Amino acid sequence: MSNNENKLSDYIDSLNAEKKPKEHGQEDISPELEELMKTVRQVKSLKEPAMPDSGFGRRVAQAAAKNKKSRKSWFVGFAAVAAAVMIFALSFTIAGRNNIVYAMEQAFQEVKAYHGYIEIIQTNAAGDEAVQGKREVWADKSGSYYVKEVEGTQEGLVTINNGQSKWQIQPDSKEVHVFSAFPDPYRFTFELGEEVEDVKNAVETKKIGEEQVAGREAVVLEVSPQGGEKYKLWIDKETKLPLKKQSAMQNALQYTITYTHIDFESAIPAELIAYKLPEGFKEVNTNKEQLVNNLEEAKSVAGYSVKAPAEIPEGYLLDSIAVELDAKIVKFYYTDTDKQNTVVVLQGKAAGEFKPSTKAVLGKINDSIAELQSPIAADSEILSGGGLYAGVTDISSIRWQEGGFEYAVVGNTAMDDLGLFVKEIAGAEIELPSQADMPAAKPQVEVPVDLEIEKNEQKSVDAGHSPWKLDPVFVAQVFASLKLSPEGITGDYPIAYESLEVEQNTGVEAIIKVNDDKSPISKIYLKKLIRQDNTGIWTVVGYDNAQ
Repeated sequence: MSNNENKLSDYIDSLNAEKKPKEHGQEDISPELEELMKTVRQVKSLKEPAMPDSGFGRRVAQAAAKNKKSRKSWFVGFAAVAAAVMIFALSFTIAGRNNIVYAMEQAFQEVKAYHGYIEIIQTNAAGDEAVQGKREVWADKSGSYYVKEVEGTQEGLVTINNGQSKWQIQPDSKEVHVFSAFPDPYRFTFELGEEVEDVKNAVETKKIGEEQVAGREAVVLEVSPQGGEKYKLWIDKETKLPLKKQSAMQNALQYTITYTHIDFESAIPAELIAYKLPEGFKEVNTNKEQLVNNLEEAKSVAGYSVKAPAEIPEGYLLDSIAVELDAKIVKFYYTDTDKQNTVVVLQGKAAGEFKPSTKAVLGKINDSIAELQSPIAADSEILSGGGLYAGVTDISSIRWQEGGFEYAVVGNTAMDDLGLFVKEIAGAEIELPSQADMPAAKPQVEVPVDLEIEKNEQKSVDAGHSPWKLDPVFVAQVFASLKLSPEGITGDYPIAYESLEVEQNTGVEAIIKVNDDKSPISKIYLKKLIRQDNTGIWTVVGYDNAQ
């Protein structure tokens, strides 16, 4: 076959295998071939066609190739039958595994709210099972939820978020703790929207069988996520939505989460998500925010002039303005028109020198260092004035200091959207780092790397071990300390964490400067060799000797 036909065939094969085709997005693809590939992608949205035998698509392609009079005439002829070839060749993808993923997306789009009961079972390596908990859940598409623990160590605990406020009813202490509604680090186990999104973004998804779950017929999928071990997911044949999930066996434990009952509703009952302090309970309000109506009121409460986005990016609306009373931080809350994504713009007086997270990608805004995190590291402080969102791990952020103030744009949306808000506040776009920004000079000393060892280390971190390998500064600290104590380290590291400085970090490559006179190393070079996303471990690939 010709090169173009080979590429087209490989493209189809990759889609059938639930993998992103390597040809997708390549710059050297001809316009004709790109048009055919576009046809392939469009076919995915078609309804299920009548299926021919498995070799039909190949036979059509081969017949077109045999009958070509020249490369040009073949391609014209092939383009004429391309749509038919794609429909038939992809019919197995549409009717098979891809259709399941696509059907899940379409089914969840129709969901307004749901009510169910979840059971969580723990299984050890010997096969012994134990019920870890049972809970009742209500959730809707806007992000509101009501979760009650009906069995387990926290029986009776209720957690509620109605989009305006979040609170937790703790019956043991007879207290109701009130929190900010967003950002919200809490996500109940087996939230349908999250599961559908994870399957959509998986490296590979394949059907491995069919079983019954809670009396319902289900398709069993094996899902290979972007990071971590494969897991199983049971999809209800009728609703096309997840019913059961089973993790891989990790640390001799495996978890199986099942919806023992689920119904789809028009909304969460209003009385469940309306705040009411139960009789005899004490309110503990940790959400010390005061809502204001305009910039003048915000200035009056915060004590300084407030900078708001010049224009609200398209697709977003201002929801509210609030001032965090203790730290005097002004917060603008924006939501998209679907009420599914929230962006918060924060401003507060700078409390000292800007210290970006060691795990953050570094960029620039108006010549000031900017910290970009997606998602936010669990130990981050979004504003140095108090660590407002420490512990929140499911959102992204951009943070910088300018003119004596510290700003942050935080949201559960794409980093590009956050960048639009930054531009409206700072009057300039973010200068993002790239591999081209890294110094051309190689490290003075290259460190040999065993990729098999690194792959095993990555699996270990995916399983929850050695999380410090996700922090380039910590990895550099261990490396530099072992240079001083090659026999091993007991007690504190001889090179302090605080003496290490991130000089550059593109998210894939990093250079760490060692500010310690006793260190034989001045700089350490690191790369993400196994996985180039936020779940990838850092590996030392070289260093410079101290002068």
